[in-house]
Amino acid sequence: MPGGRLTGQDRQHIAAWLAEDLGYAEIGRRLGRPASTIMREVTRNGGPKDYGADRAHEATRHRARRHKQAQPPAPPIPDSSYGRDPRAVQDFTQSFTDLLVQQGLSRMMARVLACLFVTDSGSLTAADLVQRLRVSPASVSHAVTYLEQQEMLRRERAPGGRRERYVIDDDIWLRSIHASVQTNQDLVAASQHGSEVLGVATPAGARFESAAELLMLVSESLRHAMEQWRQSLAAQNARR
Repeated sequence: MPGGRLTGQDRQHIAAWLAEDLGYAEIGRRLGRPASTIMREVTRNGGPKDYGADRAHEATRHRARRHKQAQPPAPPIPDSSYGRDPRAVQDFTQSFTDLLVQQGLSRMMARVLACLFVTDSGSLTAADLVQRLRVSPASVSHAVTYLEQQEMLRRERAPGGRRERYVIDDDIWLRSIHASVQTNQDLVAASQHGSEVLGVATPAGARFESAAELLMLVSESLRHAMEQWRQSLAAQNARR
């Protein structure tokens, strides 16, 4: 399959075409692969004069098995002396991560956000995230940059030190819903304009008018929910 992993049959073709003194570019063209892919394949498996299809295929399978060896389990998340079951917390974190992925976040961004969510302080440093997620600092940095741009977390200076830490707060979903309302209003305006251009009396125009009515109801419901939440939070803070 072009773009996928080389198959045993692909390697048989490579060996045969190398024997015919074809260049990497021509072999790549025939297989629908970049010449660089063919060059790496041949170079890591003996070179043009000593390339063997069966040997190359077995060597690749061996490397794949070695890479798939299970990493040691990640350290358990501290329970802050609340007596939580570490396994239950780990299972929930995984399921919450999967849910965030289903909602559109990349796997790495979802893992960072879930890790922050299950932390009582709601804040972790980059080093904390690297240790808990067993990923590179660059992966954490990329995920954090995106989440910060989406206002799903913020950076702040850790007390008594020069390190930054990444923080989530109770307003994370409020900001997310507010962004959804803004997007929804853009759709309302576009739908209203579409109904005017196409004509409300036409099937296409009526479709846009109906969509605008539904989207306006959704926006109003979300605004009402946000106001209720603000009032509830204010009442809770007043009682503390």
